[in-house]
Amino acid sequence: MRTVLLSILLGVAAWAQDPLSARAEKYLVDLLRLDTSNLPGNETLVAEYVAKEMKQHGIPCELLGPDPKRLNVICRLTGGSQKRPLLMMAHSDVVPIEPKLWTVPAFEALRKDGFIYGRGAVDTKGLLAAEMAILVGLKLSGAKLNRDVILLSEADEEAGSTGIQWLIRNAWEKIDAEYALNEGGTQILTTDATRVFQVQTSEKIPTRIILIARGSAGHGSLPRKDNAVAHLSEAISKLVRAYQPVSLNTTTRRYFREMAKLSEYAWLRSQLAALEDPKTQERTANSIGDRDMELDAALRTTVSPTMLRAGMKVNVIPNQAEAQLDVRRLPNETKEEVYARFRKLINDPAIEVLPEPGQEMPATEPSGLTTDLYKTMERVFAQEAGKTVTIPYMSRGATDGSFLRAKGMAVYGVPVFLRNGAESRAHGNDERIKVTTLHEGTVLLKKIVDAVVLAQ
Repeated sequence: MRTVLLSILLGVAAWAQDPLSARAEKYLVDLLRLDTSNLPGNETLVAEYVAKEMKQHGIPCELLGPDPKRLNVICRLTGGSQKRPLLMMAHSDVVPIEPKLWTVPAFEALRKDGFIYGRGAVDTKGLLAAEMAILVGLKLSGAKLNRDVILLSEADEEAGSTGIQWLIRNAWEKIDAEYALNEGGTQILTTDATRVFQVQTSEKIPTRIILIARGSAGHGSLPRKDNAVAHLSEAISKLVRAYQPVSLNTTTRRYFREMAKLSEYAWLRSQLAALEDPKTQERTANSIGDRDMELDAALRTTVSPTMLRAGMKVNVIPNQAEAQLDVRRLPNETKEEVYARFRKLINDPAIEVLPEPGQEMPATEPSGLTTDLYKTMERVFAQEAGKTVTIPYMSRGATDGSFLRAKGMAVYGVPVFLRNGAESRAHGNDERIKVTTLHEGTVLLKKIVDAVVLAQ
């Protein structure tokens, strides 16, 4: 009883000291206890929770969508009409778990060693909790706004982005905004204690590909040269070992220039001129990529074999073998160009290169680096304690922000949560967020939002 009482008193004290952080922490705990694993999703659980919490503070919300179990929620705080709205967004679904690989319950929001554990803590219920706390804080403050502030929690980001697509088609006027703050940004700490704020302004395009190899079936005791598995293995090897073409855009060009200023990447400075020269670009990019795979992924389309299927018995040679490839293409090349290049690299009539059925993400131009919101983030980050650097970033992972960019909206993956060392447990086992990271990230996000929505 004494322990329980102490816990309650500490919670009350934390709320009194910092209601914004305490509110974000409460929201995150509640959100993590809602199982919205996709599939099936059940995102309406989150939509109803968000609407209930916002309406308690007089913020109107709407639940929208074609499936009653998978609704999106839009909440709007009305401000002035001087400027177009700001959209804060985060998806409500999470990827499935493998319970036997978790050491803690995935949907109980367990607190341990200064962390809150739970599927979605990083991707992206932590961001949603911070956005909810900020919207409520704006309402309670009574501050005069120069624009509306919209909070959007969308369904089905992880499996098909059907939520954001439905909203664009059926409720665009409810989410139309000048800017959007979304997931996708990364904040890291270098060895010399420089905080690097990587603002996601662009993203690579998932282009899933199936390789189908065909050959002669037969008994395993009699080897065949036209073995489908052997054909498939060689094709995969060719694609993985090949250097894909190099291309820079406004985001990645600035990214390399700014990264080279960091002490850890001093070696990159001598490579910049050669990276821009068509005569030396490919050779230079190959050298950079061999040294740093993160930088390599920013320069070219990447290929990762992830799934294989062949045969039914060890002593039977199958007549067909398949592989699935997770290809992340640069936004300035088409999927048809990728297919054609892969066919040429494989150069084997026994191999068929096919697109995997499913959702296609749009390829878009990067969000601008001179907008008021991007410049605001640069100023806010520069005012943080210690040495800081703000760098635009092209994410390897895809978000539903690409659909908004395709509509002309400037979308930024906001890097408010410091990554815990080299750890990144998004989509991983024992996903967690440090409590202090949640608090500090919420305060930092509030500074950005205040700077762009409060009337001067």
